[in-house]
Amino acid sequence: MKKTIGILGGMGPMATADLFQKITALTDAAGDNGHIRVYIDSNASIPDRTAAILEGGEDPVPAMADALRHLELCGADCVVMPCNTAHYFLPRLEPLTKLPFLSMIEAAAEACRTRFPGKTVGILATTGTLSAGLYQEALAAAGVPFLVPDAGEREALMEVIYQGVKAGAPPSQYREAFCSVTEGMMNRGTACFLLACTELPLAVRELGLDLPCVDPTEELAKAAIRFCGYGVREK
Repeated sequence: MKKTIGILGGMGPMATADLFQKITALTDAAGDNGHIRVYIDSNASIPDRTAAILEGGEDPVPAMADALRHLELCGADCVVMPCNTAHYFLPRLEPLTKLPFLSMIEAAAEACRTRFPGKTVGILATTGTLSAGLYQEALAAAGVPFLVPDAGEREALMEVIYQGVKAGAPPSQYREAFCSVTEGMMNRGTACFLLACTELPLAVRELGLDLPCVDPTEELAKAAIRFCGYGVREK
């Protein structure tokens, strides 16, 4: 029996839409009836995850748990979150449901190991994700060498994410900031990039950049498709 997907979204809305689009595009279906049933709770009022981790901001877990209950009532068979930083709160969310969470972090780390064996991966992420060590731990466990942005590069990435993509700014406004980060990290030995914030694949696409990279949103989409018993369409 085929299964269904519950997307715990809104973190942010564009990233949620991006995951749904990728699930649809990557499902090996011959027509409409061959696609997966997907339930989406896109609650954009969930408090900011980075602020909660670094600055003692409002706890996002109650709002995330409310969305989780809605997905359970809809009949979802699994839960996915198109937000890397939100995975910091996964240990608190998992006991609240019997539904399995599919980890974006684990899926992306495995993709780095298989697609870029032995290469140094540059982690591009929010300061919250980087401070939480989510990808550093996952990549180390997978035996993947990695590099993190320096202080100035982290600041530039936050500008790209918050004042750029999340704000709906034109790509010209954040091109210089983004390229300064990637060029700086490549000069220090990065061979490929892990786009470890769900706004960053959108930035790369809007900027028209051709970078060797792993998109965690895409890897999460593939994991969800396989979990539900469907085939992944080859690009």
